[in-house]
Amino acid sequence: MGSPGGSPPPLLETRELTVVRDGHPRIKDVSMSVEAGQILALVGPNGAGKSTFMKALAGILPGQGEILFDGQPAADLGRRERARRLAYVPQHSALDAPMLARDVVAQGRFAHRDRWGRASAEDRPAIMAALAATGALLFAERPFTRLSYGERRLVLLARALATGARILLLDEPTAALDVAHALSLLHRLRELAGRGHAVIVALHHLDEAAEHCTGAILLRQGRVVRAGPVGEVIAAGPVREVFGVNLVPGAHFGYRLPRVEEEGKR
Repeated sequence: MGSPGGSPPPLLETRELTVVRDGHPRIKDVSMSVEAGQILALVGPNGAGKSTFMKALAGILPGQGEILFDGQPAADLGRRERARRLAYVPQHSALDAPMLARDVVAQGRFAHRDRWGRASAEDRPAIMAALAATGALLFAERPFTRLSYGERRLVLLARALATGARILLLDEPTAALDVAHALSLLHRLRELAGRGHAVIVALHHLDEAAEHCTGAILLRQGRVVRAGPVGEVIAAGPVREVFGVNLVPGAHFGYRLPRVEEEGKR
């Protein structure tokens, strides 16, 4: 299903997506789309429905309405095919085993293996490419349980990349990260978008969304309050309406990764 003018459909689209839990709608009639090269921020107060929305996109929670990948209904796809289209990095990982980091990343290849679980010829190149793309090659041979929190986030992102999925969902990836690790991870996401991925990322810090994302969806109690270019969503009016605070222009610290700053001067 193409869009007007013959252009390709979005990588991911929802139409009136609703998620009901315990008899209450946690997400109500959310329609959105994200294309290759975009980073879409999900922002809103605690309990706004950001994690619920992501879990519905990932197929973890059932929902009503439509989810489409490249114009194809997600309901028509099997579990393995869906895993090749979309990869999800939760806010909290239950993984607590002393596996080598590269073996954690290798888990992302499960959807590409045959019925007996045998690795394909493409597995090793995909794993190494994912480690390189996230900067995790440096600790690929270290046990996951001995990595810092920031390093673990990069390994989990690499595992998502190893799937080959072009749609990446990340739930609060910068939570509990220091400034350097948060900037490094967000920089990686921008690079991935530049290579043709579509990224949806739930963020608490509005400055991170404004600085690193191309678009945003502002949620409150499971409903969309504002959606569009990030500069129109992370703006005085919508922020006051949802968070009850006033934006103060220029009232924030600015940070850049040194290597990124140097690249920008060339």
